[in-house]
Order: sequence, then structure tokens, then C-alpha cells
Amino acid sequence: MSLRSLTVAVGATAGAAVLLVAVPGSAFAASGQFRYSYTTTDGYEAVGFLNNPASGQCVNLATPAAEPGTVSRAPKNLTDATAIVFLGTDCVGDTYYVLPPGKGASDRLLARSVVFS
Repeated sequence: MSLRSLTVAVGATAGAAVLLVAVPGSAFAASGQFRYSYTTTDGYEAVGFLNNPASGQCVNLATPAAEPGTVSRAPKNLTDATAIVFLGTDCVGDTYYVLPPGKGASDRLLARSVVFS
């Protein structure tokens, strides 16, 4: 094998490896369920959930039948991935909390969005 052929082969292998690493994280999902509580417009306690959420994608926590702008609370990460819970929407802001897999937080932890590792 010539030096040129060896260089091309190594380059092709390295290129393939880069493509494998560059696959976006959103193609993978956390296995399990993420739960959170909120209060409906009628004052009832309700539970929202995300099943097998995509990794690397911000999710704004929906609070159906709740007052607009209502904040979710008491998140429980029952997935196999780490959840980063934000007080702000779109996973932005200085107020966030990291929930390892299988962990939950009290009613005092408020949340509007979450992203999974």
C-alpha cells in the first residue's frame, strides 16, 4: 500500500468517526417519565408529564387548564438522564436546578422549562 493510499484510508476513517460524533443529541431520548405538578384554573392539583423526552432539546412545561403564566412545581425526574430544570421559559435564565436520574424536588422548586442530557 502506498503512502497516499494509507493517507486517504486514514482520512476516510477519521471523517466517518467525526460524523458519528456529530450526530445531534436530539436523536436520542431519555428513557422514562418526567413529572411535574401545577394548579388548574379551578384550583385542582394536576400532574403533567413527558414520556421519553428528547435529549438536548428544551421543553417548555405545558400546564393545560391552568392560568396563563402559571409555574409548574415539584418536578420528578424518573428518566435515565439528568434533567436541568429552569424557572424561565426556553431553558434560559440564571435560576435552574439539576435533577439526577430518579430524583425529585419539593413543591418549592418552581419550573417553566427543562432540558435532558
